[in-house]
Parts: sequence; structure tokens; C-alpha cells
Amino acid sequence: MPKKRKSRGRSKGSKGKEDKVQCDSCGAWIPRSKAKKITRFLSPVDPQLAKELEKKGAIIQRIPVTKYYCVSCAIFRGIVKIRSREERKRRRPLRR
Repeated sequence: MPKKRKSRGRSKGSKGKEDKVQCDSCGAWIPRSKAKKITRFLSPVDPQLAKELEKKGAIIQRIPVTKYYCVSCAIFRGIVKIRSREERKRRRPLRR
């Protein structure tokens, strides 16, 4: 069977076997290097209340929530865009 990508869609290199993570959307088990990792910061305080407190000088802690998505769920949710074959070959710098 032909390979679509040289890396098989993963970034593990020659590390051998690696642990799997569960997709937070569909529940599929996928390799950690293949999963799309999204970190969002959530505040336990109501947004309107947080705005008022920040005006008065209070510091509101935001909790990082990390989610892993499989490729199909990431495409469905708009986290990853579908790219043409030529665009996939071009290397893009990482967003920081």
C-alpha cells in the first residue's frame, strides 16, 4: 500500500513506540505526535464580574485547559484547515 506522506502524518522520528492520547471529541485513541493539541485559558469567574474586578486592580487566575483532537475532528472543528497537495509541501514557520 502506498504511503501518502513520508512521516505518515506524525512527528515521532525514530523514537520507537510512544503513548497514545484520547481525542476529546470522538474518543478515538491516537498517537501523541499525531494529535492536534489545543491549550485554552479559562477563567472560573464570570466574564462581567472579572472585568469589574480587573478595573479595581484584582488579578484573576486563568486555568489552562489542554485538549487533544484527532485529525478528522480538528478539521471538522476548524482547528486545522484542508490544504492542497502543493501547499502541504511548503514549509510554514510555527506560530508562537
